[in-house]
Amino acid sequence: MSGEEPESILIENERDSLHILPLEILPLQTPGLKRARMIKNAGLDSVIELFQDASAGSGQLDVRDLPNEFDWDDGNNHPDMVILRKVANLPSYDVYSLRVALRQLGIEVNDNEALKLSPEMNAELTTYMTDFTRPLIVQIYGKDDEVQIETFEDVIALFRDPDVKMALEKLKVMADKLGIKPEEVPTFIEDYGDIFLSLSYYRRCLDSISPIIEDFLDSMPELRKNYTLQHDTTLQSTVNMMDSRISKLTQQVRRRFDEFENGTRNMWDEISAEKFRKLQRQIKDHHVSLGGVLCSLSVKMDAWHHLFPRRAIGGPQKRAEFIMLHMRQGMDKMRNMDDSVKFVAPN
Repeated sequence: MSGEEPESILIENERDSLHILPLEILPLQTPGLKRARMIKNAGLDSVIELFQDASAGSGQLDVRDLPNEFDWDDGNNHPDMVILRKVANLPSYDVYSLRVALRQLGIEVNDNEALKLSPEMNAELTTYMTDFTRPLIVQIYGKDDEVQIETFEDVIALFRDPDVKMALEKLKVMADKLGIKPEEVPTFIEDYGDIFLSLSYYRRCLDSISPIIEDFLDSMPELRKNYTLQHDTTLQSTVNMMDSRISKLTQQVRRRFDEFENGTRNMWDEISAEKFRKLQRQIKDHHVSLGGVLCSLSVKMDAWHHLFPRRAIGGPQKRAEFIMLHMRQGMDKMRNMDDSVKFVAPN
């Protein structure tokens, strides 16, 4: 069992997490496991967390130790072991990555609602969704100054029950452009909303950890210049590696977001169902890789922020010790991740 594992600074609900998988959603047979969850620890390893609280810390178990812990006669061939070994290899446990990965693995979930963001997260993402919904609303209603939108459900409602004659006429025009029936437009809009909700979620995750990434990277020069630490060649090599890898990975993700959003900004000028479906496939194809990158970054930054929430806390020696004992573990899993995060906007 391990010591305390910090809760993610990103989430209020487990469904919204990048690195937590409640095992109750999986078709497991062992009652004790249904109350547990799988998490990515600071070393980016997937472990079973049997309990977690402020006083007792986090009780973690390696997946390989499950047969002994639960006295499985069939050991590694136990049905639960087969499932958990597969799930342990996934790079992220966010709902969008899980939708893709669990389907590919042939693993059914007990409740499809578990693979949706919480209502609270949906509401929080409204601001992010504005960039995607505004051109859509303008396309139908003209200037959107008087259209009140608080959630994406409000957007869908506009199209399910448009109360403006001009909007009804434009819906027919849009249906013609898309090559679908007018009554199929609301379903199309729902698909549109879900795919861009996923992008909004990932972008929100990056925005949430960006200040911590900046703080972490700002701490590196101090470790290089410290008189005592600058002669520690192993530490200096680790500092340079982490600085380079996290900087490159963060920049690459930001660049991909920018490229993708710039490429889709004018999508509605010449919209077609084929063009949108191509875009939809491209985004879905990158859910797993994008989730994996952000999961790795968030776990590392959570660990750093948990111990050093402010620059004034923890001197160079303590920070160097934490980097060597905890932060560098699992960094090999982040190698070349940036090459997998590539978006190509549809023509």
